[in-house]
Amino acid sequence: MKIAVLIATFGRAQELARLLKHLERQTRQPDMVLISAPDRTHIPNEIARTFPISFVFGRTGLPAQRNAALDRVEKSFDALTFFDDDFIPADDYLAGVLTAFEQHDDWVVVTGNVLRDGASNAGLSWEEAIRTLDEAGSTVDARATDRFSAYGCNMSIRAATIGALRFDERLVLYGWQEDVDFTSQLRAKGRVVALHSIRGVHLGVKSGRVSGVRFGYSQIANPIYLMRKGTVPPSFALKLMGKNILANLARSVWPEPYVDRLGRLRGNLLAFSHVARGRVQPEYVLEI
Repeated sequence: MKIAVLIATFGRAQELARLLKHLERQTRQPDMVLISAPDRTHIPNEIARTFPISFVFGRTGLPAQRNAALDRVEKSFDALTFFDDDFIPADDYLAGVLTAFEQHDDWVVVTGNVLRDGASNAGLSWEEAIRTLDEAGSTVDARATDRFSAYGCNMSIRAATIGALRFDERLVLYGWQEDVDFTSQLRAKGRVVALHSIRGVHLGVKSGRVSGVRFGYSQIANPIYLMRKGTVPPSFALKLMGKNILANLARSVWPEPYVDRLGRLRGNLLAFSHVARGRVQPEYVLEI
């Protein structure tokens, strides 16, 4: 099987350079790495060259950039692995993905075990991530858990099952739930599986993210949009929105220094005001 790694990046040239260098350690090298960016200013001057690297430029926003990458490589590879530019995979990650697809014909999406996730806190340094992977060592944990969807920072797709499906570009900028929307639809083709034996660390780098108000708007508008679209059930959307607005309310008095809780709360309330008027437009964040 041939495997390509697809990386959408924005404003993180340093993180991208480190990731590409780190991918040289994979026990099964990628057959190609495709980097999708708005333009060359988002690309490091020096990058690893032990495997083929290609670029696609011209589009901005996570779903749009992922689609640009998909359009380029979908029919040329058996497996497509999406990495965020701040996700650090264990050295046997790609080998594990290919083994999973080769041994399980009914698996269409595989997402890995995130040992630590800096997206839920102030973020992790590169050194912390490498130390976490080194301390975890090798594993024979072959547990597989069926999931409703995959986690977008690290997800692998059996390319033959994608067809005309693309990431929803109405979920503009950072996307927010674009991974859920995309991979949940693939459950019609087979199993979406979280596999413990393929592991990595998500740094959760805060640069390149959208403003607090914009993100808060997406926290409400995007789940409601997907619920109406029919790709997520009401229970999923309501639970997600409830968790987020309660967190923003509770922490707005003493917010974490790395989270704009007041901005997110303002965005939540703006989105609810639009929903009350029958307006559900994820792309409205472009006007904020």
